[in-house]
Amino acid sequence: MSGFKLQRLGLVMEPEPGNPQEVEGVLNPAAARGPDGQLYLFPRLVARGNYSRIGIARVQFNEAGDPTGVERLGIALEPEADYERRADGSGGCEDPRVTFVEPLQRYMMTYTALSPQGPRIALALSEDLFHWKRLGLATFDPYQGIDFVHVDDKDASLFPVAVPNHAGKMQMAILHRPLFPDTRPEETACKAESRVVDLDHESIWISYCPMALEGNEHNRLGLFNSHHRLATPVSPWERLKIGGGTPPILTRHGWLFLYHGVSKNAGPSSEGRHLCYSAGVMVLSNEHPRVIRYRSAEPVMTPSLPQERHGTIANVVFPTGIDRRDDLGLPDRLDVYYGMADDRIGAARLDVPGFLPPGAVADPPEAKV
Repeated sequence: MSGFKLQRLGLVMEPEPGNPQEVEGVLNPAAARGPDGQLYLFPRLVARGNYSRIGIARVQFNEAGDPTGVERLGIALEPEADYERRADGSGGCEDPRVTFVEPLQRYMMTYTALSPQGPRIALALSEDLFHWKRLGLATFDPYQGIDFVHVDDKDASLFPVAVPNHAGKMQMAILHRPLFPDTRPEETACKAESRVVDLDHESIWISYCPMALEGNEHNRLGLFNSHHRLATPVSPWERLKIGGGTPPILTRHGWLFLYHGVSKNAGPSSEGRHLCYSAGVMVLSNEHPRVIRYRSAEPVMTPSLPQERHGTIANVVFPTGIDRRDDLGLPDRLDVYYGMADDRIGAARLDVPGFLPPGAVADPPEAKV
C-alpha cells in the first residue's frame, strides 16, 4: 500500500426507495462545510435514462464523529441551461466538486454538464451552498497545438486559494482531465500492455486564469490561458487512465488530493465488467503546485466490498468529496466520500502520516512512459 492509512467508515447514502430521481443511483458527491459548520454532500442523483441532477444533503454523524447517513434537503442544480440539455430531452448535471475559494469568499462548484457536444466542465457560484448561480462553461486557450475547447473534459476541481502559475503570477487554478479521442479506458484497454502513453493527451492537467476579486467580476470566470501537464498514467493500477478525484486540500506536506486510476480487472466479474476503478493519493508542492512531491505507487483503495464490486457499473471506487476534520481537532484526519459501483456513496478515513513515505512514483514532466 501507499503508506497512507485509509479505513472504510461505511455506507452513507443509497437510492431512496420509490424516489424516481434516484432510481439509477446516487454517487460521486461533492462535500463542503457550510457557514453553519455543518457538512453537506452534493450527490449526483440519477433518474431513468441516466438523467442526472445534483442534490444536497446534510451529513449525520455518530458520537465518535464518524459519518453514518444523510438528511436529504433537495436539489442544488438540475439541467436547465442549454449546455446541460440535449435536443432529445436528455442531459445532466453530474459529478460535482465544491471548493470554498477564500479570495472570493464564495463557494465554487465545478461539475460535468452533459452538453449537446458531450461532457464539458461547468461552474456555479454560491454564498451559502443552497443558492447557486451558474457561471457557464469553463473556457480554455489552446496550448502548443493542443485544443482543450473542442474535446470532452471532466473531473475538474479548484484550489481554494490563488497559487503561482508557471510565471509566478498568483491565479485561480483548476485540475482537469481532457478526454481526447482514443484516451478513454474502454479504448486504451484494446491496446497492448506495452503501449506508449501519449503524455499530452492522457494526462491530468493544471490550468490557470486571472482571479477578479472586486465588484461583480467574480460572477464571471476568465479564460484559462496557462496550462501545465501534471500527471500521466504510470503504475499498473492506473495504466488505462487517470483522472481527478477530490479537490486539493492543504496538508502539512502540501496540496493533497485523491485521484482515480483505471486498470483491467484481474479477477472474474459476475457482471462481465473488465475495468477496475481504484483510488490513489497525490501530493503537490505548496509553493509550486505544478511539482509532484508524492504519488501512490499502489492504490489506497480498490473495489473489495460487495457494494463496490456490484452495482450500476461494477468494480468502481470513485473519490470526489473530502472533509478535513478540524471540527474534531484532527487536521490530519481527512474523511473521503466516494462513489461505490456508480450506485451508492461510501465514506472512508484517510490519516495523513507525519512524513511522506519514500519511494513513490514522482512522474516528472520529462518521464518517458
